[in-house]
Amino acid sequence: MTSRRLLLAGLTLLVILLVGWIGANTTWEPTEVPTPRRGEARTNPFYTAGRFAEALGARTDWRHTLGDTPADAVIVASSFHWDLIPSRQRALERWVENGGRLVVDDRFLATEAFLKWSGIRRKFPELDDEDDDSATDLESAEPERCQMVSGGGSGTRERYRLCDYFSRITLRTTEPVLWSLSDDEGMQAIRVGKGRGTVTMINADPFATGSLLDRDSDHARLFVAATMLRERDVVHFISENERPSLLALIWRHGAPVVWLAAAWLGVVLWRGGGRLGPQAPDPEPARRSLAEQIRGTAHFALRLGGGEALYAATLRAFNAAAGTRIPAFTTLDTEARAAAVARLTRFDAAALAGAMTTVDFRRGAVLRGAIALLEAARRQLLTRSTGPTHGTD
Repeated sequence: MTSRRLLLAGLTLLVILLVGWIGANTTWEPTEVPTPRRGEARTNPFYTAGRFAEALGARTDWRHTLGDTPADAVIVASSFHWDLIPSRQRALERWVENGGRLVVDDRFLATEAFLKWSGIRRKFPELDDEDDDSATDLESAEPERCQMVSGGGSGTRERYRLCDYFSRITLRTTEPVLWSLSDDEGMQAIRVGKGRGTVTMINADPFATGSLLDRDSDHARLFVAATMLRERDVVHFISENERPSLLALIWRHGAPVVWLAAAWLGVVLWRGGGRLGPQAPDPEPARRSLAEQIRGTAHFALRLGGGEALYAATLRAFNAAAGTRIPAFTTLDTEARAAAVARLTRFDAAALAGAMTTVDFRRGAVLRGAIALLEAARRQLLTRSTGPTHGTD
């Protein structure tokens, strides 16, 4: 008992020492954990930019098509398939040329139709054909975290911190430049005129939800400069990557049809289902014997008032069986017939005589008794007539 107590005390001491060591070597520091986006912020990549523009007095919306857009409005587009639908492309081009302000990011640099229409091109650094290492470095280059870009238009000088862009790939154009921002490599933002409107391209993706309010960047100020934002402006954010799912579109545009289809399916399943419990088992296939058929027919005849015909048929069958056993049976009177049958069958002669002559057809019990007696006597006569034919000792 003493050794057990010592072991328990030692284990307790070890646990205390372990807890003390962990407490002495552990530090607790607050860590900021971003909460996941919810609601529209989870699906709208321009949610933060839209709320920011509204705080500055503009009206905003997020859409997937051009729709009804005023000529003096602003469109900020990203992940938009410029030349996917020719009619939509021509409508956007006309809208800009009529006075619209279009702002796009670097994802439009991969669309040749847009580059040709806007006059803006990418400019790659000049590489020596023999310098394979430089070409490899350009292909594997990481985006710049944050760099200072500066410039402006019409005599102004602006400076912004632009983050997450490939500084070695710059922009160029043969059109008159209305506004631009450059770093040491070249232009990173550019605005050109198209008709009465303008096209502004940023060589980055600075207006997405996660980067507009980046502490290390000036993307919010850059948004105001790129859109030339004024109070009471209308700003439309357009993107095509964040589209509702197929099920969401079906529900949004065809909810009544979905309800009707669900109701029809429910009715079909209900009609094909069980009825207040398991279904009754199928009856086993069986054939009725001849005796069962005869008895069934007889009961049916009695119930429908056909007792006289049934009695007459039974009496004829009885007389025929008795005629095969009793010589000159048909020439005998009723009492003699009953006595002769009684000797062979051991039935009561008086009962047999009554069953053969006086039967009250109105009384069902009497009629059934007479028929039963005659039938039993007939079977006895037939049994005895077909018995063994060999002699006895």
